[in-house]
Amino acid sequence: MKQLATLREDIESWQHITQRIHDTLELAALGDESLRPELEAETAEIEAETAQRELDAMLSGKHDRASAVLAIHAGAGGTDSQDWAMMLQRMFLRWCEDHHFQTEVLDVTEGEEAGIKSATMTVEGKFAYGYLRAEKGVHRLVRLSPFDSAHRRHTSFALVEVLPQVEDSNEVQIKPDDIRVDVYRSSGAGGQNVQKNSTAVRLLHLPTGIIVTCQNERSQLQNRENAMRVLRARLLAIQQAQREEEMAAIKGDFQKIEWGSQICSYVLHPYQLVKDHRTDYETGNTQAVLDGDLDGFIQAYLRANVGS
Repeated sequence: MKQLATLREDIESWQHITQRIHDTLELAALGDESLRPELEAETAEIEAETAQRELDAMLSGKHDRASAVLAIHAGAGGTDSQDWAMMLQRMFLRWCEDHHFQTEVLDVTEGEEAGIKSATMTVEGKFAYGYLRAEKGVHRLVRLSPFDSAHRRHTSFALVEVLPQVEDSNEVQIKPDDIRVDVYRSSGAGGQNVQKNSTAVRLLHLPTGIIVTCQNERSQLQNRENAMRVLRARLLAIQQAQREEEMAAIKGDFQKIEWGSQICSYVLHPYQLVKDHRTDYETGNTQAVLDGDLDGFIQAYLRANVGS
């Protein structure tokens, strides 16, 4: 029924835009100059909607319509990388806000001096995973370090994980005996209830060794539910990776992506440039990108991977 509703929604949206085009052409055929401003405005809206539909049509993967779990991990570079991880978190939150996706930060581990060591959040909305999967990988920052007394240039790395949220519980089955649950007091801000009671939850999936923590909610039950959402997403990602490796082995062209192979570089010194190394898409407006303007990069990635 869910599949049927999705297909019906797609068909009806195309029928609607087809009708708008037909109506606009009929008005244009009248040759009435007084209608020109209205026709131009309607044409611009149709072109914008058609471009969006074209982009949505590229999101044909099994989980592309799903909501997403996004995690950021600081890499090599010490305090600079932890600050970079926090900059990336802000960038993604801004992008989600601009595109009306609902976000919830589930877990944050603060850095010792500045920034964050890691953060996990959910992004709720149609096509959230389909768009954000373009950002999965290692992101590199080159800049003059604000944490270096000599103000030297530093290179920092952070890993971005993007996982689809699993709605079908049958898709990823987790046995209760395979999970060890630990509860503890939250170490972050969150109010008296969070600080005094053991509301934070840590899940250990024994067969894989995956550890998921969640401490941002005031309720232990809610933290456990959120941690289970993240665990299901991580297990699904493992299943997908295994299938992809098997298919790539059959094709004979599998190449493993390691931690140090960045997908995107952000250079703030000695020049201004953000470049996606997979598509060669780039822009010199680094501040706009760090403020959440990611659409050009996402669209370039989707167009380069149509049908993959």
